[in-house]
Amino acid sequence: MFFLHTRLPILAVLAGLAVIGYALWGTARKRPHDKVMKRLALTFRSLMDLTAFLGFVLLFTNYRANPDIGVHIILMLLATAVSHVVPAVMRRRRQAERTLLPYAVATTIALGLVVAGVLSAPGWRG
Repeated sequence: MFFLHTRLPILAVLAGLAVIGYALWGTARKRPHDKVMKRLALTFRSLMDLTAFLGFVLLFTNYRANPDIGVHIILMLLATAVSHVVPAVMRRRRQAERTLLPYAVATTIALGLVVAGVLSAPGWRG
């Protein structure tokens, strides 16, 4: 389980980069919000959720317990929460009001938090 928890963020970062790339490309081409954006955001969000879930399982089973894990937990929870914000807002908007740029902004923030969270993990050897 620890192996998955440490490898899933790599997939999440790749999915996040795909979200950012598609959102910026779509914004430059003035493309409307579409199913591809929705699916990319869902993939990114799901990988973030699964990583957070595995982290909680590891935390509550005391696997490699470390008292310095607090900053890592907070940053990763913030990253997961940010990954949910824009899709939730876009669901509430009419189709004509949905745009792609907010996905790029929020995903960039979430990925920044992921990088900071990974670097803050105890035992990280950068």
